Amino acid sequence: MSTIYNIAFGIHILCVIAILAMLLTQVKKSPKKLNPGVVHATLTALVAGIVMVGTWSQANPDEVLDHGKIGIKSLVVTAILFLGYANVKKETLKTSVWASMLGLTVLNIIIAVTL
Repeated sequence: MSTIYNIAFGIHILCVIAILAMLLTQVKKSPKKLNPGVVHATLTALVAGIVMVGTWSQANPDEVLDHGKIGIKSLVVTAILFLGYANVKKETLKTSVWASMLGLTVLNIIIAVTL
C-alpha cells in the first residue's frame, strides 16, 4: 500500500503544479482562455487525493490523518473543478474567475504545506 500511496502522492503533486503552471501562462494574455488541461489536472488531483486518503492508514500506520485539512483541501479542489467546468467551453475567461482559480490553487498549496 505504501507504493500506491507514493504513486498517488507523486501524481497529486504533479497535477497541482500543472494547474498552477497552466493558470500562470494566462497572466499576460488578453483575453484569457481556460486551458482544458486545468480541468483534467484538477480532477486527477482530486482522484489522487482520494486514493491517498484511502491508503493512508496502511501506508503510515504510526501517524494520524488530519481530517480537517483533508476536508478543506477537498472543498478547495472541488471549487476549482466547478469553476473550470463552468468556464472551459467559453471563448474568454473573466479575469475574476481566473484570479479566483489561481488564488484557490495557491491556497490549496499553502494549506498542504502549513497545516
